[in-house]
Amino acid sequence: MKTSSSRRVARIALAGTALLGSVQAGAYTLYESDDTLLNFDFEAAVGVFNSQKAYNQVLIEEDASPTWQEGYAKYGLSAAQSLDGAGSVYGAFNLLSSATRGDGDAGGFSTGKEEDTQVEDAYIGWTSGDLVPWLGEDGIDLSFGSQSFTIGDGFLINGDSLNFGEGFQPLADAGIAPNGLSRGGAYWLAARKAFDKTAILRLGGETGFHFDGFWLESDNKAQAEMELAGANLEYRSEAYGTVGVTYLEGLDVDDESAEFLGYQHRDGQKTVAVRANGSLGVENLFLSGEYVDQDNGDDYLGDGDDHAWYGEAGWTFADMPWSPKLSYRFSSFSGGFDPLFFGFNRGYGTWFQGEVAANYAGPFNSDTDVHHVGLTLAPSDTVELGALFFQFDNAGDGFLDGNEFDLYAQWVVNEHLVISPLVGFYSADNSAAEGGTQLGDDDTNIYSQVIAIVSF
Repeated sequence: MKTSSSRRVARIALAGTALLGSVQAGAYTLYESDDTLLNFDFEAAVGVFNSQKAYNQVLIEEDASPTWQEGYAKYGLSAAQSLDGAGSVYGAFNLLSSATRGDGDAGGFSTGKEEDTQVEDAYIGWTSGDLVPWLGEDGIDLSFGSQSFTIGDGFLINGDSLNFGEGFQPLADAGIAPNGLSRGGAYWLAARKAFDKTAILRLGGETGFHFDGFWLESDNKAQAEMELAGANLEYRSEAYGTVGVTYLEGLDVDDESAEFLGYQHRDGQKTVAVRANGSLGVENLFLSGEYVDQDNGDDYLGDGDDHAWYGEAGWTFADMPWSPKLSYRFSSFSGGFDPLFFGFNRGYGTWFQGEVAANYAGPFNSDTDVHHVGLTLAPSDTVELGALFFQFDNAGDGFLDGNEFDLYAQWVVNEHLVISPLVGFYSADNSAAEGGTQLGDDDTNIYSQVIAIVSF
């Protein structure tokens, strides 16, 4: 079996959850020959969560201090077959079972009564092998079907990973919200990440010029079942980093859910982004930034001309004990900016900024300025410790201003298991009675979670 095809199947088998970056590829080889590879894919995660405060995103009692549990398992087959000098075909078929128990999450998006099993991955693709030498090995990669897709570090697209539960169902029963917003639980774990239908063309390799042309269709009512197409062009350098430009255009939405969520503008929406990240050839330096201009139409929150951007700088003190890495990032999102399919990509804080704020309290990468300071330590090859601070300014016209401080650890127990505990302290400037979202008062919320991830 060609090495490149094996790598392709291994990459596809990994989940979108960033914590899985510490775990080896989620596949067990059932059969392998010079031309054929067949894997059994398995990945599972469980989490236990507690929040001393609740947030009025959906329907929840003022005195709630929810404790809940989430879990999912993804399982199935992936394969690759060499075509005797004509490249390789590959594909996968995976099911995903998910559930939430307990009180439901702190934002009320889930109730603790969710469970479901659905097809997650169902795709087929072809890679060119050595057919086009000037594009490199597997320089053409064409795939179709149900699969995840990411651009850059997930600032705009990181799979279709918004997983509402049954929190909106009472509104649906009353005819206020559409039916079908629930995806079966595991809201924080973001169990389901695949777009329902895709056509993706990738040209180029891991270095040099790389192009993605794509069509994506979501079946997620929480995303108004958006259909979009776009193009992404990057130049990748191992020594210096990556620069890229992306164009996205919204093609269609589900009218009922779009009206309920305020996403009518996604039909015809135009988004242009430019970004860069890397070290500029300086050891221990990390720089990253992105600017997004978004046309949401003249009837959307003013003139519909929205934008977002961020700049980040980090330095690793490699010669000090535990190799501390210190970083600062400022991000800004205009009042009508639509963050689209952003997600958890290169670690805590990207792009869920603050475990409480980003998941339950808001803001959700719109109408806010965020200052972020991060510190990570590596006391061993298998343990990472982190501290994250977020300050939210002008958030929700000031009503969602606040601060959050999170402490976490990631322990790679072995090549198949990662355990990550986290405790967060979120201070809202305003309670729900004062125009914010925190129910009861504006006292500091102490939040905790423990996540365990298993993968072959």
